[in-house]
Amino acid sequence: MSQVSAPAAPSPDPMAGAGGTRPRVAVVFGGRSGEHAISCVTAAGVLGAIDRGRYDVVPVGITRSGRWVLVEGDPAALGIVDGRLPEVPADGVVVALAQEVGSRELQPVAGDRAPHDLGTVDVVLPLLHGPYGEDGTLQGLLELSDTRYVGSGVLASAASMDKQVMKVLLTGAGLPVGPHTSFTRRRWERREQECRAEVEALGWPVFVKPARAGSSIGISRVERPEDLAAAVAQAQRHDPKVVVEAAITGREIECGVLEALDGGDPLTSLPGEVAVVDGRSFYDFEAKYLVADEAVRLSCPADLPAELTRRVRETAARVFEALGAEGLARVDLFVCDDGRIYVNEINTMPGFTPTSMFPRMWAATGVDYPDLVDHLLQLALRRPVGLR
Repeated sequence: MSQVSAPAAPSPDPMAGAGGTRPRVAVVFGGRSGEHAISCVTAAGVLGAIDRGRYDVVPVGITRSGRWVLVEGDPAALGIVDGRLPEVPADGVVVALAQEVGSRELQPVAGDRAPHDLGTVDVVLPLLHGPYGEDGTLQGLLELSDTRYVGSGVLASAASMDKQVMKVLLTGAGLPVGPHTSFTRRRWERREQECRAEVEALGWPVFVKPARAGSSIGISRVERPEDLAAAVAQAQRHDPKVVVEAAITGREIECGVLEALDGGDPLTSLPGEVAVVDGRSFYDFEAKYLVADEAVRLSCPADLPAELTRRVRETAARVFEALGAEGLARVDLFVCDDGRIYVNEINTMPGFTPTSMFPRMWAATGVDYPDLVDHLLQLALRRPVGLR
């Protein structure tokens, strides 16, 4: 697997936009998932970094109810301000992407505020986190009209979003994952004692998670059997399928992966490390986004021996390939004191603010934020349409 330190410098646009103009990028963010606000924060960073001299940019927000609207104004308004989480405003012009092959028009929905011509879209940059966006649903919509987009396709997006399916595929590929079990709401309700026995076999403590959610939403650390039911109920507020993982004693290490512009092996970043320093039991939502400066120490590059760094990067590339990922991913791992590595998960659309770990790891590897965004857009513009 390639461990090239950085992608090659961006080449001239592989294709011009419609009519020979600059490629037109629809940046799509927000969405219906519990990670709506984090998607907005990601969009604020990306919209501020795209080279407007190379690309025409159209910001398209999806409200919590699923309405697609044009979003105008300063991208900084989509950031977290004084602990307030941002949200896509519902009062923009309602739009829809093309819904037939060969059409690339961004279409206004009838209304007094609809502009006469919204133009065409050459590529979509979907910055959605969690269900209804990162899980293959939006990717499927874009595939229906042969619209190019950044990131993994339908299958890789869906499989990576579902922690239980992801673990099955990684195990089948010979990659190390930690002890775990999984059950649906129906099995928990009908055969609770069977589920409890599987959890008991993992030992305590365990982590109870929604199978298809991110940003640590709905996750609980459970120390005692009597607290399991409440943790399962909390996870099931976000997903009827639950994954329960044995606690692994080790360092939380992350590694960025990029698809190569030349079609070669995946490129990997220098690893980074997440360390919770304020006494929390794990890296929860609040620590990630609201009090990160006080709660978490992010080290990049991680202080690892050279050989262990090589193995981390190699493992991250193998995870990317095993799931058929495209474009980008962040692979999260545990590194134990004895050198063992366990794969925790893969994120096919990781947090992408300028201070998020994914861009920080690439910056430490020699790729700055604007060049990282450009690399992803260049990959998408080269992407074949239809079956591939």
